[in-house]
Amino acid sequence: MPLNLSSIFRYVPALLLTGFLISCGGKKGKPPEETPARIVKVPLFNSDSAYLFTESQVAFGPRVPNTHSHDVAGDYLISKLKKYGASVTVQQFEATSFDGYRLKLSNIIAAYYPEKQKRILLAAHWDTRPFADKDAQTPEGKFDGANDGASGVSVLLEVARVLKNNAAPDVGVDIILFDGEDWGEKDKTENKIPLPSGLNSWWCLGSQHWSKNKHRTNYSAYYGILVDMVGAQDAHFFQEGYSLEYAPRIVDKVWGTASRLGYSSTFVRQKESAITDDHVYVNVIGKIPMIDIVHFDPVLGYFGDFHHTRKDAMTLISKETLGMVGNVLLNVVYFEE
Repeated sequence: MPLNLSSIFRYVPALLLTGFLISCGGKKGKPPEETPARIVKVPLFNSDSAYLFTESQVAFGPRVPNTHSHDVAGDYLISKLKKYGASVTVQQFEATSFDGYRLKLSNIIAAYYPEKQKRILLAAHWDTRPFADKDAQTPEGKFDGANDGASGVSVLLEVARVLKNNAAPDVGVDIILFDGEDWGEKDKTENKIPLPSGLNSWWCLGSQHWSKNKHRTNYSAYYGILVDMVGAQDAHFFQEGYSLEYAPRIVDKVWGTASRLGYSSTFVRQKESAITDDHVYVNVIGKIPMIDIVHFDPVLGYFGDFHHTRKDAMTLISKETLGMVGNVLLNVVYFEE
Protein backbone atom coordinates (compact mmCIF):
# COMPACT_ATOMS: atom_id res chain seq x y z
CA MET A 1 0.00 0.00 0.00
CA PRO A 2 1.40 3.45 -0.84
CA LEU A 3 2.35 5.69 2.10
CA ASN A 4 -0.24 8.48 2.66
CA LEU A 5 1.50 11.14 4.77
CA SER A 6 -1.60 13.33 5.03
CA SER A 7 -3.55 10.48 6.63
CA ILE A 8 -0.83 9.88 9.17
CA PHE A 9 -0.52 13.53 10.20
CA ARG A 10 -4.30 13.84 10.48
CA TYR A 11 -4.43 11.15 13.16
CA VAL A 12 -1.42 12.17 15.27
CA PRO A 13 -3.35 14.55 17.60
CA ALA A 14 -5.98 11.89 18.26
CA LEU A 15 -3.34 9.29 19.06
CA LEU A 16 -1.58 11.64 21.47
CA LEU A 17 -4.84 12.42 23.24
CA THR A 18 -5.70 8.72 23.56
CA GLY A 19 -2.27 7.99 25.03
CA PHE A 20 -2.68 10.83 27.50
CA LEU A 21 -6.06 9.55 28.67
CA ILE A 22 -4.75 6.00 29.07
CA SER A 23 -1.71 7.13 31.05
CA CYS A 24 -3.88 9.21 33.37
CA GLY A 25 -6.45 6.49 33.78
CA GLY A 26 -9.06 8.63 32.07
CA LYS A 27 -9.87 10.43 35.36
CA LYS A 28 -8.24 12.14 38.25
CA GLY A 29 -6.80 9.64 40.75
CA LYS A 30 -6.62 9.93 44.59
CA PRO A 31 -3.38 11.34 46.02
CA PRO A 32 -1.17 8.70 47.71
CA GLU A 33 -1.68 8.35 51.43
CA GLU A 34 1.17 9.75 53.50
CA THR A 35 2.72 7.63 56.25
CA PRO A 36 2.63 9.63 59.47
CA ALA A 37 6.05 10.51 60.86
CA ARG A 38 7.14 8.36 63.80
CA ILE A 39 7.29 10.45 66.95
CA VAL A 40 9.93 9.25 69.42
CA LYS A 41 9.97 10.64 72.93
CA VAL A 42 13.32 9.86 74.55
CA PRO A 43 13.46 10.22 78.34
CA LEU A 44 16.20 12.40 79.79
CA PHE A 45 19.23 10.80 81.40
CA ASN A 46 19.96 12.20 84.87
CA SER A 47 23.72 12.70 85.16
CA ASP A 48 23.44 13.66 88.84
CA SER A 49 21.87 10.29 89.54
CA ALA A 50 24.59 8.47 87.60
CA TYR A 51 27.26 10.35 89.54
CA LEU A 52 25.67 9.28 92.84
CA PHE A 53 25.63 5.66 91.65
CA THR A 54 29.37 5.98 91.04
CA GLU A 55 29.92 7.41 94.52
CA SER A 56 27.93 4.58 96.07
CA GLN A 57 30.06 1.92 94.41
CA VAL A 58 33.32 3.61 95.33
CA ALA A 59 32.13 3.91 98.94
CA PHE A 60 32.12 0.10 99.23
CA GLY A 61 35.86 0.11 98.52
CA PRO A 62 37.61 -1.61 95.61
CA ARG A 63 35.24 -4.29 94.27
CA VAL A 64 37.96 -6.93 94.05
CA PRO A 65 36.64 -10.51 93.75
CA ASN A 66 36.86 -12.64 96.93
CA THR A 67 36.58 -9.56 99.19
CA HIS A 68 33.80 -8.23 101.39
CA SER A 69 33.61 -5.04 99.30
CA HIS A 70 32.92 -7.14 96.22
CA ASP A 71 30.18 -9.07 98.00
CA VAL A 72 28.30 -6.04 99.33
CA ALA A 73 28.65 -4.18 96.04
CA GLY A 74 27.14 -7.15 94.21
CA ASP A 75 24.19 -7.22 96.62
CA TYR A 76 23.71 -3.48 96.06
CA LEU A 77 23.63 -3.84 92.28
CA ILE A 78 21.17 -6.73 92.38
CA SER A 79 18.93 -4.80 94.78
CA LYS A 80 18.94 -1.67 92.60
CA LEU A 81 18.10 -3.53 89.41
CA LYS A 82 15.23 -5.35 91.12
CA LYS A 83 13.99 -2.06 92.55
CA TYR A 84 13.97 -0.64 89.02
CA GLY A 85 11.66 -3.36 87.78
CA ALA A 86 14.05 -5.76 86.09
CA SER A 87 13.85 -9.52 86.09
CA VAL A 88 17.28 -10.32 87.55
CA THR A 89 19.39 -13.44 87.06
CA VAL A 90 22.67 -13.93 88.95
CA GLN A 91 25.08 -16.25 87.18
CA GLN A 92 27.55 -17.51 89.77
CA PHE A 93 30.71 -19.31 88.67
CA GLU A 94 34.36 -19.81 89.57
CA ALA A 95 37.48 -19.08 87.54
CA THR A 96 41.22 -19.23 88.19
CA SER A 97 43.25 -16.01 87.90
CA PHE A 98 46.68 -15.83 86.23
CA ASP A 99 48.31 -15.77 89.70
CA GLY A 100 46.53 -18.87 90.94
CA TYR A 101 43.56 -17.52 92.90
CA ARG A 102 40.26 -19.35 92.64
CA LEU A 103 37.81 -16.50 92.15
CA LYS A 104 34.14 -16.56 93.10
CA LEU A 105 32.43 -14.45 90.46
CA SER A 106 28.91 -13.35 89.54
CA ASN A 107 27.52 -12.00 86.29
CA ILE A 108 24.42 -9.92 87.04
CA ILE A 109 21.80 -9.96 84.26
CA ALA A 110 18.71 -7.71 84.20
CA ALA A 111 15.92 -8.14 81.64
CA TYR A 112 13.39 -5.46 80.67
CA TYR A 113 10.29 -6.28 78.63
CA PRO A 114 11.12 -10.00 78.28
CA GLU A 115 8.09 -10.44 76.04
CA LYS A 116 9.71 -8.38 73.26
CA GLN A 117 11.54 -10.53 70.73
CA LYS A 118 13.91 -7.87 69.39
CA ARG A 119 16.43 -7.13 72.14
CA ILE A 120 19.31 -4.72 72.72
CA LEU A 121 22.11 -5.77 75.08
CA LEU A 122 23.90 -3.17 77.23
CA ALA A 123 26.92 -4.23 79.27
CA ALA A 124 29.69 -3.08 81.62
CA HIS A 125 32.02 -4.76 84.12
CA TRP A 126 31.52 -4.22 87.84
CA ASP A 127 34.73 -5.61 89.37
CA THR A 128 37.89 -3.67 90.25
CA ARG A 129 41.45 -4.68 89.40
CA PRO A 130 43.24 -6.05 92.51
CA PHE A 131 46.43 -4.00 92.10
CA ALA A 132 47.42 -0.59 90.74
CA ASP A 133 50.22 -2.02 88.62
CA LYS A 134 50.63 1.17 86.54
CA ASP A 135 51.06 3.33 89.64
CA ALA A 136 54.70 4.39 90.01
CA GLN A 137 54.50 4.67 93.83
CA THR A 138 52.26 1.76 94.83
CA PRO A 139 52.02 -0.84 92.04
CA GLU A 140 50.73 -3.44 94.51
CA GLY A 141 48.20 -1.10 96.11
CA LYS A 142 44.44 -0.95 95.67
CA PHE A 143 42.56 1.77 93.81
CA ASP A 144 38.94 2.93 93.72
CA GLY A 145 38.07 2.07 90.12
CA ALA A 146 35.70 5.03 89.90
CA ASN A 147 36.08 5.18 86.13
CA ASP A 148 37.35 1.69 85.33
CA GLY A 149 34.31 -0.27 86.35
CA ALA A 150 32.02 1.98 88.38
CA SER A 151 31.29 4.59 85.68
CA GLY A 152 29.95 2.10 83.13
CA VAL A 153 27.84 0.38 85.77
CA SER A 154 26.48 3.75 86.92
CA VAL A 155 25.38 4.68 83.41
CA LEU A 156 23.52 1.38 83.11
CA LEU A 157 21.92 1.74 86.55
CA GLU A 158 20.57 5.12 85.50
CA VAL A 159 19.32 3.63 82.22
CA ALA A 160 17.55 0.99 84.33
CA ARG A 161 15.97 3.67 86.53
CA VAL A 162 14.79 5.56 83.44
CA LEU A 163 13.25 2.41 81.93
CA LYS A 164 11.35 1.82 85.18
CA ASN A 165 9.88 5.32 85.28
CA ASN A 166 9.05 5.99 81.63
CA ALA A 167 7.17 4.54 78.69
CA ALA A 168 8.74 1.42 77.23
CA PRO A 169 10.76 1.55 74.00
CA ASP A 170 9.78 -0.64 71.06
CA VAL A 171 12.51 -3.17 71.88
CA GLY A 172 13.46 -5.29 74.86
CA VAL A 173 16.56 -4.31 76.82
CA ASP A 174 18.98 -6.57 78.67
CA ILE A 175 21.69 -5.28 80.98
CA ILE A 176 24.65 -7.48 81.86
CA LEU A 177 27.19 -6.51 84.52
CA PHE A 178 30.17 -8.77 83.88
CA ASP A 179 32.44 -9.85 86.73
CA GLY A 180 36.14 -10.71 86.62
CA GLU A 181 36.98 -8.46 83.68
CA ASP A 182 40.00 -6.79 85.22
CA TRP A 183 42.06 -9.54 86.88
CA GLY A 184 44.36 -10.01 83.90
CA GLU A 185 48.13 -10.35 83.87
CA LYS A 186 50.16 -7.50 85.31
CA ASP A 187 51.39 -4.69 83.12
CA LYS A 188 54.66 -5.46 81.31
CA THR A 189 54.62 -9.12 82.30
CA GLU A 190 57.64 -10.56 80.53
CA ASN A 191 56.70 -14.23 80.55
CA LYS A 192 53.11 -14.83 79.59
CA ILE A 193 51.53 -17.48 81.77
CA PRO A 194 50.01 -20.39 79.79
CA LEU A 195 46.23 -20.47 79.75
CA PRO A 196 44.35 -23.47 81.14
CA SER A 197 42.08 -25.44 78.85
CA GLY A 198 38.79 -23.68 78.16
CA LEU A 199 40.05 -20.16 78.87
CA ASN A 200 40.68 -17.73 76.01
CA SER A 201 42.36 -14.99 78.06
CA TRP A 202 43.21 -14.09 81.66
CA TRP A 203 41.10 -10.98 81.08
CA CYS A 204 37.32 -10.77 80.73
CA LEU A 205 36.52 -13.88 82.74
CA GLY A 206 32.85 -13.01 83.15
CA SER A 207 32.11 -12.34 79.49
CA GLN A 208 33.97 -15.50 78.47
CA HIS A 209 31.87 -17.56 80.86
CA TRP A 210 28.56 -15.94 79.85
CA SER A 211 29.27 -16.24 76.13
CA LYS A 212 29.82 -19.99 76.55
CA ASN A 213 27.01 -20.46 79.10
CA LYS A 214 24.26 -17.94 78.37
CA HIS A 215 21.77 -17.28 81.13
CA ARG A 216 18.89 -18.35 78.88
CA THR A 217 18.85 -21.14 76.29
CA ASN A 218 19.25 -19.77 72.75
CA TYR A 219 19.49 -16.21 74.04
CA SER A 220 20.50 -13.64 71.45
CA ALA A 221 20.22 -9.91 70.87
CA TYR A 222 19.98 -7.73 67.79
CA TYR A 223 23.19 -6.05 68.89
CA GLY A 224 25.07 -5.01 72.02
CA ILE A 225 26.86 -1.96 73.39
CA LEU A 226 29.62 -2.25 76.02
CA VAL A 227 30.52 0.82 78.10
CA ASP A 228 33.91 0.90 79.83
CA MET A 229 35.68 3.88 81.44
CA VAL A 230 32.94 6.32 80.41
CA GLY A 231 33.07 8.90 83.20
CA ALA A 232 36.38 10.77 82.99
CA GLN A 233 36.62 14.51 82.54
CA ASP A 234 37.42 15.52 78.96
CA ALA A 235 36.99 11.93 77.80
CA HIS A 236 37.19 10.96 74.15
CA PHE A 237 35.61 7.87 72.62
CA PHE A 238 37.22 6.82 69.37
CA GLN A 239 35.93 4.03 67.15
CA GLU A 240 37.60 0.92 68.53
CA GLY A 241 39.12 -1.58 66.10
CA TYR A 242 37.24 -4.78 67.00
CA SER A 243 33.96 -2.85 67.08
CA LEU A 244 34.55 -1.73 63.50
CA GLU A 245 35.51 -5.27 62.50
CA TYR A 246 32.54 -7.09 64.02
CA ALA A 247 29.76 -4.48 64.16
CA PRO A 248 30.49 -1.49 61.87
CA ARG A 249 26.79 -0.71 61.39
CA ILE A 250 26.32 -0.35 65.15
CA VAL A 251 29.40 1.89 65.40
CA ASP A 252 27.86 4.12 62.74
CA LYS A 253 24.51 4.13 64.53
CA VAL A 254 26.01 5.09 67.89
CA TRP A 255 28.45 7.72 66.63
CA GLY A 256 25.73 9.11 64.35
CA THR A 257 23.41 9.43 67.35
CA ALA A 258 26.15 11.20 69.31
CA SER A 259 26.66 13.61 66.42
CA ARG A 260 22.91 14.36 66.26
CA LEU A 261 23.00 15.17 69.99
CA GLY A 262 25.97 17.53 69.57
CA TYR A 263 28.64 15.27 71.07
CA SER A 264 30.96 14.98 68.07
CA SER A 265 33.96 16.36 69.92
CA THR A 266 33.65 13.55 72.49
CA PHE A 267 32.53 10.72 70.20
CA VAL A 268 35.29 11.08 67.62
CA ARG A 269 34.79 9.49 64.19
CA GLN A 270 38.32 8.12 64.00
CA LYS A 271 39.51 4.53 64.12
CA GLU A 272 41.84 3.55 66.94
CA SER A 273 43.46 0.39 68.26
CA ALA A 274 41.61 -2.88 68.73
CA ILE A 275 41.16 -3.54 72.45
CA THR A 276 40.64 -6.85 74.25
CA ASP A 277 37.51 -6.13 76.25
CA ASP A 278 34.28 -7.96 77.09
CA HIS A 279 32.76 -7.21 73.68
CA VAL A 280 35.35 -9.40 71.93
CA TYR A 281 34.01 -12.59 73.53
CA VAL A 282 30.39 -11.59 73.07
CA ASN A 283 31.17 -11.20 69.36
CA VAL A 284 33.43 -14.21 68.82
CA ILE A 285 31.88 -16.76 71.18
CA GLY A 286 28.42 -15.35 71.91
CA LYS A 287 27.80 -14.49 68.22
CA ILE A 288 26.15 -11.16 69.07
CA PRO A 289 27.50 -8.06 67.29
CA MET A 290 28.70 -5.77 70.08
CA ILE A 291 30.69 -2.54 70.11
CA ASP A 292 32.79 -0.93 72.83
CA ILE A 293 32.41 2.68 73.96
CA VAL A 294 35.73 3.08 75.79
CA HIS A 295 37.95 5.97 76.80
CA PHE A 296 41.15 6.20 74.77
CA ASP A 297 43.95 8.76 74.72
CA PRO A 298 45.72 8.68 71.33
CA VAL A 299 48.51 10.94 72.60
CA LEU A 300 49.47 8.45 75.32
CA GLY A 301 48.55 5.50 73.14
CA TYR A 302 46.33 3.90 75.79
CA PHE A 303 43.45 4.66 78.16
CA GLY A 304 44.86 7.59 80.12
CA ASP A 305 47.35 8.23 82.90
CA PHE A 306 44.74 7.25 85.49
CA HIS A 307 44.45 3.71 84.13
CA HIS A 308 45.18 1.09 86.81
CA THR A 309 46.54 3.75 89.19
CA ARG A 310 45.31 5.52 92.32
CA LYS A 311 44.26 8.46 90.11
CA ASP A 312 41.18 6.44 89.19
CA ALA A 313 39.09 8.04 91.94
CA MET A 314 35.97 10.21 92.21
CA THR A 315 37.99 13.35 91.45
CA LEU A 316 38.32 12.01 87.90
CA ILE A 317 34.57 11.62 87.31
CA SER A 318 32.56 14.13 85.27
CA LYS A 319 28.77 14.37 85.37
CA GLU A 320 28.88 15.82 81.86
CA THR A 321 30.68 12.78 80.43
CA LEU A 322 28.31 10.36 82.19
CA GLY A 323 25.39 12.36 80.83
CA MET A 324 26.60 12.28 77.24
CA VAL A 325 27.11 8.52 77.25
CA GLY A 326 23.78 7.90 78.95
CA ASN A 327 21.85 10.13 76.56
CA VAL A 328 23.43 8.38 73.57
CA LEU A 329 22.38 4.97 74.92
CA LEU A 330 18.81 6.07 75.59
CA ASN A 331 18.47 7.65 72.15
CA VAL A 332 19.82 4.52 70.45
CA VAL A 333 17.42 2.30 72.38
CA TYR A 334 14.31 4.47 71.97
CA PHE A 335 14.85 5.11 68.25
CA GLU A 336 15.19 1.38 67.58
CA GLU A 337 12.13 -0.21 65.97
